[in-house]
Amino acid sequence: MDNEVKAWLFDMLNAIMEIDSFFIDIPKEFSTYKNDLRTRRAVERNIEIIGEALSRIISKDPTIVISNARKIVDTRNRIIHGYDSVSDEIIWGIVFNHLPILQLEVQRLFED
Repeated sequence: MDNEVKAWLFDMLNAIMEIDSFFIDIPKEFSTYKNDLRTRRAVERNIEIIGEALSRIISKDPTIVISNARKIVDTRNRIIHGYDSVSDEIIWGIVFNHLPILQLEVQRLFED
């Protein structure tokens, strides 16, 4: 695997782990997330990083398969370009339901 691709996978893993770290001292509950502006913005920023890294990966090596890759990149674009229409519920759903799966997929790719 190309070193740039490995670096981007590493960036994705770091962003996922950083999002997880936000919930060490606070409950991992939607109401807590929704009421904490700093955590929401930090999570959104890390999702932007994940989406940008993934966009670079699929542009460089289209043979790499990650579930929902297009949706992840689209979410990044929505946060950046449609900041006024970002749904806290959708972002929370990504954090709670989809990031654990993405983390496993990226770890597997990174380790290969």
